[in-house]
Amino acid sequence: MTEIDAKTDALVPAWLFLPDIAEMLDVEVTRVRQLVKEGQLIAVRRGERNVLQVPAAFIDGDKVVKGLAGTLTLLRDDGFSDEEMLEWLFTPDPSLPGTPAQALSENRGTEVKRRAQALAV
Repeated sequence: MTEIDAKTDALVPAWLFLPDIAEMLDVEVTRVRQLVKEGQLIAVRRGERNVLQVPAAFIDGDKVVKGLAGTLTLLRDDGFSDEEMLEWLFTPDPSLPGTPAQALSENRGTEVKRRAQALAV
């Protein structure tokens, strides 16, 4: 859980508070915090009150976007910080097309993971 700079913050189109995610996933807020702690979600402190928030693109209805946890693990193994992962996930990639986060939400996780693995080379 880190703070992010304005450039990275501007890349993410929408954010959700942890209690909102808990409601969407039909779990307790402590479970959402556990998902963050386990690295299955990225939460950053932002806004006036410096409150933890997660990119809205990481939630698909009542579940975490398929393939997100695996992609985050790959990026973390490549040495990416939370901020660098957010920047990579929300920066348009012409070869996808769109952003890696968008591709994950469109069930194109294999393509995203392939690109994440290529970063380690």
